[in-house]
Amino acid sequence: MNTYFTLVTGASKGFGKAMSLELAGRGMNLVLIALPNSGLKELSRFIENNYDVKVYYLEEDLSIIDTYYEISDFIENNNINIKYLINNAGILSRGFFEDLENQFVIDQIEVNVLAPTVLIKLLLPNLKQNAPAGILNISSMASFFALPKKQVYGGTKAYLMSFSKSLRKELKKDHISVTTICPGALNTTTKLCYQNRILGFMARESTLTPEVAAKIAIEGMLRGKKVIVPGFINKCFVALDKVLPEFIEDRLTNGEIKKLETIN
Repeated sequence: MNTYFTLVTGASKGFGKAMSLELAGRGMNLVLIALPNSGLKELSRFIENNYDVKVYYLEEDLSIIDTYYEISDFIENNNINIKYLINNAGILSRGFFEDLENQFVIDQIEVNVLAPTVLIKLLLPNLKQNAPAGILNISSMASFFALPKKQVYGGTKAYLMSFSKSLRKELKKDHISVTTICPGALNTTTKLCYQNRILGFMARESTLTPEVAAKIAIEGMLRGKKVIVPGFINKCFVALDKVLPEFIEDRLTNGEIKKLETIN
């Protein structure tokens, strides 16, 4: 009988950590990927000591393309059966495009776009062997809206949405589901908790804890859902985006951006 694993990138903190704990609580073995010195080793030990699961971990920088192949080789060399792949690692941004450093933009595209795309390509034969299987790509509410200071981030997340929908159709015949989740604001760090608290009423009410969002994400992935927008108010935002005039959307988003500038 095969022993199956779920691979999670960006697993050591925030949403990735919450999903890793949610998976472990469901008895699922893990392969965790995160940056060096990010607490990944400690998290992996904690999970193995407190949950009846097996955990492999790799400290890798996904802005370095060679690491994708190192991860794939590790999986192959250790005969690890991947049943679920969760592409969570990402680089946020809040700055005008002309002010961003060139290398930061390159790193952001590599982590947000190249890493999930190439990892899926490399691990697809493994997923097929363990079908029915699933892929969960972490997009964002930013994929639906044009937000100043989030131009590259929003673009990368819109790519993930489009890529995932097309890939889902291709892999249906292989019994591999592709799910995309688009979370809004999450209280993952002290700064983000404060930032989310100073926003308008609707934005504050739409904010979720990583633990709540993680449960929604994992349940949606296991059910093979197409797109997940966690939280009632976030669902309302997406629906309003289809009917509101652009100038009203601009007023709403620009107002929130100005509030954020007070803490940057």
